[in-house]
Amino acid sequence: MGQGDLQLRDRLPVLRQSGKVNVILNLQDVNEIDSTGLGTLVFALAKLRQAGGRLALLNVDRKHLKLFVLTRLALAFEFFADEQDAVNGFFPDRELKPFDVLDFVRHEHDPKQESVIPPEAAC
Repeated sequence: MGQGDLQLRDRLPVLRQSGKVNVILNLQDVNEIDSTGLGTLVFALAKLRQAGGRLALLNVDRKHLKLFVLTRLALAFEFFADEQDAVNGFFPDRELKPFDVLDFVRHEHDPKQESVIPPEAAC
């Protein structure tokens, strides 16, 4: 994330003012997340939660998942490999399959295991 983090930070107030407080960020085309980008995501999460909303992260790259795990931010964010599951996450009566970060961590430390990230989520 680079210039995009400024766009995200600028768009959040507009979204909140229009009543849109549940946001899905598709990170499929994100090649890099630096400390500024990570800070922007934390800022976005906090602001949306303050407004009664949520932030779902979609299609997070494997190396970025490692960053979220290392910084312990994986506990704060919701991860999804499928857009419909991310949408369903905003509706308590719908069935959803969130990405299991704990399963990712378990398998990441076991070299015998194949990737646990569904092919559609791996970039």
